[in-house]
Amino acid sequence: MLSTVLTFIKRFYRSFRREAHLSWQFIGGDISASIIPGLLFMVAAWKTHPTDVLDFLLVMGRGIVYFLLYIVPFCVSNQIVGVEEDRINKPHRPLVKEVVSLQGAKVRCVVSMVLFTLFGWWFGVLEWTLLWQACIILHNMSSGSKHWFTKNLFMGVGAFAQLAAAWQLVTPITPVAWRWIAVVASVWLMLAAVQDLRDIEGDRAIGRNTFPIAFGETASRVVLSLGFAILPLVTHTILMEPIANSWNVELCDIGLAVISLTIAARIVFYRSIGADRQTYMLFTYWVCSVLASAIVVI
Repeated sequence: MLSTVLTFIKRFYRSFRREAHLSWQFIGGDISASIIPGLLFMVAAWKTHPTDVLDFLLVMGRGIVYFLLYIVPFCVSNQIVGVEEDRINKPHRPLVKEVVSLQGAKVRCVVSMVLFTLFGWWFGVLEWTLLWQACIILHNMSSGSKHWFTKNLFMGVGAFAQLAAAWQLVTPITPVAWRWIAVVASVWLMLAAVQDLRDIEGDRAIGRNTFPIAFGETASRVVLSLGFAILPLVTHTILMEPIANSWNVELCDIGLAVISLTIAARIVFYRSIGADRQTYMLFTYWVCSVLASAIVVI
């Protein structure tokens, strides 16, 4: 009897470890755009109504579960429909490497979507869960990702759903929280095309009309660079200025400006695929930084 139980535990552990490793291969490149921002905004929400340490740990535990389920179905479904593109742009991904079958990925996508719905309902954020699931379906499983406008639109709406859920997982959404949500979601909507600079070759090969392909790489770099150059003024005016001036607000303001202006410069002066990948990652770090600033200043 004991040996049977031990065998079952070992098999379960091996299966769990393999599934966790496989999930990481699907989502590892998107952690700084999904799980970390959500958790940071949850901390900001908790700080406005602090409770005891145990409650904080429970809140963050819910957040980890929720935002894992937030990103898994998006990444899996995105990679299911993007195998040919990934052969060119991201050959390290599991479907390209045949670490998992296409059918296996589809099963994981369905299971994660169902779990995401159930946990969204359980945690009291079902409306934001359904909104993000609609974006996943329209972006990945429809033709939404084929055109630059809808592609960026769904990313902006997704960021809105992500941050609204993050705050609501902790406490009701306040007017101040809505302002931060609107700004970050708008930045995703208008500037997320920076991610397409790294994927031009693969996107063109599959007929995807991204912002750089539609308007030309040089023009797109100029527009995006100007957007990031203006961004410090936007964050200062809308997010920082309404808050009582203090040294920590000024430090956050300066830090965000440095990151944003660095991105603006990199877009223009660093034009290789590797450099564009790093620039996009720096953009996700800006997102994390602005939400970390919310912890400090709200």
